[in-house]
Formats: sequence, C-alpha cells, structure tokens
Amino acid sequence: MRIILLRHGQSLGNVDESAYCRVPDHSLPLTPLGERQAHAAGPKVKRLIGDGPVAVYVSPYLRTRRTLAGLGLGGVVDRVIAEPRLREQDWGNLQDPVQQEVLKHQRHAFGHFFFRLPNGESGADVDDRLAAFLGELELRMRAESDHPQTVLVVSHGLTIRLLCRRLFSWSVELFESLSNLDTCEARVLDHDGTGWRLDRPFTQWRDSPDGETQAQAAPRR
Repeated sequence: MRIILLRHGQSLGNVDESAYCRVPDHSLPLTPLGERQAHAAGPKVKRLIGDGPVAVYVSPYLRTRRTLAGLGLGGVVDRVIAEPRLREQDWGNLQDPVQQEVLKHQRHAFGHFFFRLPNGESGADVDDRLAAFLGELELRMRAESDHPQTVLVVSHGLTIRLLCRRLFSWSVELFESLSNLDTCEARVLDHDGTGWRLDRPFTQWRDSPDGETQAQAAPRR
C-alpha cells in the first residue's frame, strides 16, 4: 500500500496574510506561481503513482482542488473524494488583522498542538479528525477489493504533519519541532507488510524538547 502526501501550491494566503481578513479560507485561490507549481508537480506525482490506479482524497478547499486539477493525472485516477477531514486547521471565519497577530503570538507561546483558536480548532482537534480519516482509509484499502492500493492525499501543511504524527505516534514535542512541507512538496508513505515507512523526514527547525527523532518513531502496524 502507498499513500502520497502532497501540499497544495502557493496560495494567496501564503503571500498576503491580509487575504484571510477578506476572503474565506476555503475560497483562497492559488497564485499564478501556485498554478505553475501544480503543473510542474504533475510528472513527479505520476511517476510515484506508476501505472495506477490511484484513489484521490482531496481537501475541499479551492487551493487544494486547483492543485489537483493542475496535476493533470488523467486516466490513472480511479476516484476523487472531497474529504472535509483533510481541510486546513479552522481559524474561525474571516479574521481580524489585529487579533490575528495577537493569536499567532499566543499560539506560538502556548504550543501549536493544544492552543485552541477562538471559534476555531486546536491542532489536537485536527489530529482527532485525521485519526478517524486514517482508520477509515486503511479499512477501505484492506477490505474493499476494488479500492486502489495507491492513494494520493492533497491537503495542507499542518494537516499533513499531523497526519504523519498520528500515523507514527510521534510525540507532540516532535510534531511541534517540524516544519511544514513547501508548497507542492510531497512525501510518500509505503507499507512494507509490517508498518508504514516515510520516504524521507520532515525538515526540523529545532531539536525536539523530549529528544525524540523521526527515525526513532516505530512503524505503525
């Protein structure tokens, strides 16, 4: 079994944080560069998929759906499922620019995993919904004979980190020490019959306070 994790291309929110104050998060478009990134990522993703088929699970946000469209995967796609549990962390509707800066400082001091945004989610909330998604996905891949054994997940930076945290049972401290993937960057999860393996580690911007490393994380059976 194989799961390909792909972050969306560069979005308006990545280059203009004030966009979150006037455009709903789910409606933020890709920038022209983001569209080009999606097209450029297409051949690489096709190589990872091989001859197919592939089942695609995509966050329903505009920027992730536009990224998927830009890949141009064509006939190797068996099914496309817009999966709300793969959405970005909810920051609580349109954001006030002053409050946004205050919350970012509070979140950094408190910790990204446990800090709950007013009218939004904590990282722990995202972690919970991803646990449900992963459980259902693995059940489908094992139990449904017509479900492809290769899956493409097109999602968001923090969501992808938390999906791996959940899959490998990484500590909260390790999760918070890791950086998001770059826009249109991918990671590959392969199941070798005993557990999931990550093709390469996430960039780590600081040592984990508890000393755990990605290499020490036990594969999940």
